[in-house]
Amino acid sequence: MNDTADLHTLTGAYAAHALDDDERAAFERHLAHCPSCAQEVAEFTATLARLGAAEAVAPPPRLKARVVAALPTTRQDAPQVAPVPGSRPGGRPARRRQGFVLAACLALAVGAGAVAVEQYRETGRARTDAAAARQQQTALTTLLTAPDAHLSTGPVTGGGTGTTVWSPALGRAGFWASGLPALPDGRVYQLWFDDAGTMRPAGLLPADGSLVLAGTIGRADGVGVTEEPAGGSAHPTSAPLLVLPLTA
Repeated sequence: MNDTADLHTLTGAYAAHALDDDERAAFERHLAHCPSCAQEVAEFTATLARLGAAEAVAPPPRLKARVVAALPTTRQDAPQVAPVPGSRPGGRPARRRQGFVLAACLALAVGAGAVAVEQYRETGRARTDAAAARQQQTALTTLLTAPDAHLSTGPVTGGGTGTTVWSPALGRAGFWASGLPALPDGRVYQLWFDDAGTMRPAGLLPADGSLVLAGTIGRADGVGVTEEPAGGSAHPTSAPLLVLPLTA
């Protein structure tokens, strides 16, 4: 897959994540130097995002209400308690043993309740994360389909490709990346607006590699990416891995 003409035909498959590792690497090298392919990838990405949003189905609101309402009245399975050693056949166990069994049952009940609460919290967090992802997808699609949308693509130091899309009319910019190396624990990719050499924090790049930058473009003439400690930094602590111009 070294022929440039063949690489031009892979824009749709690339946007749909349908290329194998070798094809993707070859196409990303080509993409960094081919504005027409970058434009096609952005258009395919926007179309796929709209199709995905159209097919997404939210769970009925009544489902959550029913689950929450059932929590206080739905008991766990009764614990299966084995015969207590030392008890008299046909009689009651000694008081110490009885107290131990009661304490164990209480511990099991408390533990089961804690697990149920944590599962409910995890479900809530997952629902919140999904809603945030949908909002990001919608915002990025809005940028990609804006009449005055512009694109800029380039290679990231260390591997991968980054692309930014921006709309002067909307005053917003988005970014997505592919092929970025995984970072060690405690490190993240952070995005920045480049205000004539002064880097302004614009958000942390999530696992899916796409983000609508926080804040407006303002006086920015570029978008940069750096590697930062977990949680991000107020100012870059390393040299930019990529800076893309915000110029038409």
